[in-house]
Amino acid sequence: MLPPAGMTGGPTAGGTLGAMAMSAYLPSPPISSFHIGPLVVHFYALAYLVGIALAIWLTRRRWRAVGGDPELVTEIALWVVPAGIIGGRIYFDITTPMDIPHVWYGPLAVWTGGLGIWGGVLAGGLVGWWRLRRRGVSPALFADAMAPGLLMAQGIGRIGNYFNKELFGRPTSLPWGLEIPYPYRVSGGIPAQYLHYSTFQPTFLYELIFDFAWAGVLIWLGHHRAIKPPGLFALYVFGYSAYRIFEESLRVDSSVYILGLRLNMYIACALTVFGAVWFYRSQRRPLPSLAARPPGEPGPPGQVPAGHDVGQARDAEEATS
Repeated sequence: MLPPAGMTGGPTAGGTLGAMAMSAYLPSPPISSFHIGPLVVHFYALAYLVGIALAIWLTRRRWRAVGGDPELVTEIALWVVPAGIIGGRIYFDITTPMDIPHVWYGPLAVWTGGLGIWGGVLAGGLVGWWRLRRRGVSPALFADAMAPGLLMAQGIGRIGNYFNKELFGRPTSLPWGLEIPYPYRVSGGIPAQYLHYSTFQPTFLYELIFDFAWAGVLIWLGHHRAIKPPGLFALYVFGYSAYRIFEESLRVDSSVYILGLRLNMYIACALTVFGAVWFYRSQRRPLPSLAARPPGEPGPPGQVPAGHDVGQARDAEEATS
């Protein structure tokens, strides 16, 4: 017999099975979409759209602050966002094939959930690097301007996981435990021994809090420390991946396992080391210029010539504001 919502069955201190009444818990939303006429709007997709819009807005401000043309951000976003969605979906399809909906369009059904952040960052990053190099702009400087906004977009996107009732952690009796209805426990592919629990760790909420907090740290570092590009983006990779080690230790949703550990645990560990090494090496290199062109050669409006560093551009703007 399943425990009612707000009850968590599990071993007691004496080793017996029982149920613990919770004084509070996070309820699951009753809907995951709404209609505007014939159009079905999924909260998952809406969350990502809001996150992308916020990321573009913040990146435009940060890029302008270092002397860049904010219109370039919008131009690059038109390439990076679709590439990121495609890359994120490919990553999801490869790493969690058991979660692909059993319909002909299942591998493409992003509105049902399923975007791997690392796949999205890789694909979007490669396309962005290509477009920036074609425009003669330093990808390293642009990546630093983009890093905090990318984190905020990821955090807002996790709200979509809440509406989809997915990506939750282990059963818990904490007051902020997330109620997951039984059908979603089954469809989420959690181990059978957890199916009779009803409240779980809200890992989506933990990540939302971390993403916004780490974005604030990156913004603070960019203003108060002499971080050489792409140091802030390297810290984004390091910090987010290190956090994911913690999150992957909690999550019980479906995943490919290797030697008893979730596949994403290995990826998170590897990227944590990579991000730390990348940051260390980036701080030992000469500071790149905003535009990758010879000194004195004119560039697009709003960009500074080679030889001007990020701090000089920011100081110049603050002096005229």
